[in-house]
Amino acid sequence: MKMVSWNVNGIRACMTKGFMDFFQEIDADIFCIQETKMQPGQLDIVTPGYYQYMNSADKKGYSGTMVFTKEKPIAVTYDLGIDEHDHEGRVITCEYENFYLVCVYTPNSKDGLLRLDYRMQWEDDFRAYLNALKEKKSVIVCGDLNVAHKEIDLKNPKTNRRNAGFTDEERAKMTTLQQSGFIDSFRYLYPEQEGIYSWWSYRFKAREKNAGWRIDYFLVSEDAKDKIQEASIHTDVFGSDHCPVSLDINF
Repeated sequence: MKMVSWNVNGIRACMTKGFMDFFQEIDADIFCIQETKMQPGQLDIVTPGYYQYMNSADKKGYSGTMVFTKEKPIAVTYDLGIDEHDHEGRVITCEYENFYLVCVYTPNSKDGLLRLDYRMQWEDDFRAYLNALKEKKSVIVCGDLNVAHKEIDLKNPKTNRRNAGFTDEERAKMTTLQQSGFIDSFRYLYPEQEGIYSWWSYRFKAREKNAGWRIDYFLVSEDAKDKIQEASIHTDVFGSDHCPVSLDINF
């Protein structure tokens, strides 16, 4: 089973930059996108053979997630069921026979860490949500988690130490999540791999210089780690400031 996740930084813009070419070429069983920046009815994405599920933010042109899936889920739910978190279209959960698939776009702590306190609350509530799902069956979490976990996960760790996405607080929450029973699929297979990133700033020719961050993930609950076959980061795919990431898993 092949799964793909991509922060498209606006699906309407990404559609003009080759989105459908990659979508069709990779032929994923499940394809998740984040930061759609779209409301229902703004764009008709024609994907024969796939069911589509969308969660949009209340605020237009902001956040948002979508899931395209060949197999119809047993059930689909949106958000966390916590009003403080449930207005930005950040979570879609699809239940299948053997696992839950959770597509997530984690809140950014923002410049000046203006949203760091909120982010900390989100992390605790999201982890509790995942752990409750994990009690029932395996869980796969994918999306832009807006954190580079270790120094190996970004080009310039020293100069980014207190920047959003690489604060001690955010990194500690990722550690806690993993310790609660979730495996970073890419690091599980490639613990020492350097220089592979999934996001680059549009400034300073960052992508050209590969001055990037690995902030897009597939996390797999501990009980399913032996089913992981491959975890890839598609650095050659353009169309967004992020590149797609994928997981091959044998359920």
